Amino acid sequence: MSVPQAEMKMRVARTVKWNAIDKITSMALYTITGIVLARVVPKDDFGLVSAVLVFQAFATLFVDSGFSSALLQKKRVSRLDYSTVLWFNMAMSFIIYLLLFFCAPLIAEWYQGDQRIIPLGRAMFVVFILNAAGIVQTNRLMKRMEVKMIAVANAAGLFVSSVAAIWMALDGWGAWSLVWQAIINAGVKTLLLWLTGGWLPVMRFSLRSLKSFFKVGSGMMGGAFLNILFRNIYSLIIGNRAGVLPLSYYGQADKWSTMGISSLSAVLTQSFLPALADYQDSPERFASSTAKMNRFTSYLVFPCIGLLIVVSRPLFHVLFDTKWDAAIILFQLLLLRGIFTVLSAVYNNYILALGHSRWIVGTELIRDIAALVAIALTWSYIALETPKDPVYGIVILLWGQIAASFLTWGITMVIAARLSGRTWWQFITDSLPYAVSSIAVVTAVGAFSFVIEGQLALLVLQSLCGALLYIGINMVLGSVVQRDVASFLLSRFRR
Repeated sequence: MSVPQAEMKMRVARTVKWNAIDKITSMALYTITGIVLARVVPKDDFGLVSAVLVFQAFATLFVDSGFSSALLQKKRVSRLDYSTVLWFNMAMSFIIYLLLFFCAPLIAEWYQGDQRIIPLGRAMFVVFILNAAGIVQTNRLMKRMEVKMIAVANAAGLFVSSVAAIWMALDGWGAWSLVWQAIINAGVKTLLLWLTGGWLPVMRFSLRSLKSFFKVGSGMMGGAFLNILFRNIYSLIIGNRAGVLPLSYYGQADKWSTMGISSLSAVLTQSFLPALADYQDSPERFASSTAKMNRFTSYLVFPCIGLLIVVSRPLFHVLFDTKWDAAIILFQLLLLRGIFTVLSAVYNNYILALGHSRWIVGTELIRDIAALVAIALTWSYIALETPKDPVYGIVILLWGQIAASFLTWGITMVIAARLSGRTWWQFITDSLPYAVSSIAVVTAVGAFSFVIEGQLALLVLQSLCGALLYIGINMVLGSVVQRDVASFLLSRFRR
């Protein structure tokens, strides 16, 4: 039986609140730690860790195999279902760890034979075993839209690991401080979820249960594989073609841009999917929900990312002085791509909620084909640099990412709209007012850089004036989304 709309609205609101708290807390801790590490740890060491993270991303994908998304999509999940997925994840994590352990020398050879990667990789790959142990516990809480404990576990893991990483970095551990940060974070988070989750698996494995998730799981795994390939193929290419130092610049830009983009995407997709799955048998309510979710997503995404692009230079100067100036343009381009990434992720959740995960694979495949074409066209430029621009070739490469993401966004939008019982133009009109108002705000506050020289003052004024101007424009236009957000925040504050 479907949950009443009023109750579902409150459940979604609570989930959004705790997901937002989780992401804001994570961003704050990552930011503080990242600033210290970026100032203390040598540039090359970041490139070494970025090289290892590429292979860890693929390993994590094969551990989960898309079954967590299938668990979320399925209406009724038994204890045996959860247990089966847990045992599968753990078995896969150990097998893949051993494989990567022995392949570490080959990974080092890919990155111009840098032997420092071998011990770093063998240690770092422990992380996905620890994460595999916490996937089902996290999934159960998300399924019930009870994400408070997830936020607490994430915050605790980040706090403990951040303190350890900062101490190690100041003590001269270099790249190892980054490796141990990841290991401690995963270990603490997973341990807390097991201690507080109130669930233990049964010592049984059901092949039938595993097969029941295969249709959605395999589709999601295929889409996730292409997504990870798309995101990490550039690190593979940059490290191989240009070397560890350019990879460090790209890694910093990617890390800081991904922090904001992934947080926005996770808050939206993790909050919307359970609600959408409950409405999958009601076409009218599902279509209505997509309209509201499109507007809410656009209301947040366009101004947040737009303002980040504008304040990127004073932001980097305030946080890192001039050490990472070469990464600023990369950061801006990755943020621009992130707009299409977040919107596509939300549209994919509409498709997933309706059980059409194979369409996701198709859209991801189109995006990756476009990306590969862009790589082929820019291949000979990747290692180029000038005296003033050590990442000249990487800038050219990133425009290929943006083009591929734009194409994917358009195709995904058409498919999601059709499956949702709406038109692509309706999806456009959901987002257009917020896109236009954000462009106006960004243009206005961008002019501040011509009259304000102090970087901290420029950062504060652009951020504050941009936020106030955007809120003011939406008040004048009578934005329903903004009124709903304000009402919800006021009701939470009064309690």
